[in-house]
Amino acid sequence: MDETEKTPLEAILTGKIAPLGERNVPSGIDKRVVEGPVWLSTNGFIGDHQGDRKVHGGPDKAVHHYPRDHYAAWRDEIGEHPLLASPGAFGENLSTYGLNEETVALGDVFRLGEAVVEVSQGRQPCWKLNSRFAVGTMAYQVQKTGRTGWYYRVLQEGRVSPGDLLQRIERPLREWPLRRLWQILYVKTLDRGELEEMAALEKLPEGWRRYAQRRLASGRVEDWDRRLNGQEQA
Repeated sequence: MDETEKTPLEAILTGKIAPLGERNVPSGIDKRVVEGPVWLSTNGFIGDHQGDRKVHGGPDKAVHHYPRDHYAAWRDEIGEHPLLASPGAFGENLSTYGLNEETVALGDVFRLGEAVVEVSQGRQPCWKLNSRFAVGTMAYQVQKTGRTGWYYRVLQEGRVSPGDLLQRIERPLREWPLRRLWQILYVKTLDRGELEEMAALEKLPEGWRRYAQRRLASGRVEDWDRRLNGQEQA
C-alpha cells in the first residue's frame, strides 16, 4: 500500500468491562461490532472501556488495530476457534484487510472518517489473550509470530463510521515499519546499533524508548514472563 491507496474498514468495535477467565479479572477485551457512527476522542472511541487504565488505553494506545488478514494463519495454528469466526478476537477496535506490520510504519498518519490518527506503537501481548482464547501460550505465540497489531494516537477527533476509508496521508518514517521494531524488541534483542536508533526516534512513546535505553545501559533484556503468563494484574 502506498500513500494514495485507501483501505475500507471491515468493522469498528468497542467493549464494555466484564469478568475475564477463571480469575474474573475486569477487562474490556471482548469487543463487539458497532453498527453506526462513533465519536473518536483522544482517549479512544466513545463507549470503549479498559479494565486497567494503567496499562491499557490512554493517548498512546487510544485505538487498537488488528489485521483480519492474520486470522487465516491463526486458524492454521490453533484450529477453528470460535473467536476467529468474526472480528474482535484480539480485542481490536479496527479490523481491515490489506494492512499489516510490514506495510505500516511508526508515525504513519491516516485519515479515518472525520478523524486523523497516527501509528504510535505495536501491541505487546499480555496474558489476557491466554484467558480469552483458553490457550495457555496465546500471548507468547502472538509475540513470537509478530502478528501483534498496533495502536494509534488521535491527532484530530471526529466521527468514524463503518465502511469509512483508512487513508494514509503522511509517512515520515517509512524505514521504521512495525516489523522492524518487533525484531528489535523480540529477535535482535541486544543489537546496540538498532537499539540506539530506536531510542532516538521522536515518534516513539516513552515506555518503548525506556526499553531500548535500559537494554543499552544494562546489556540485559527485560523479563517478559510476568506479562505473558499472568503473574501481574495487567
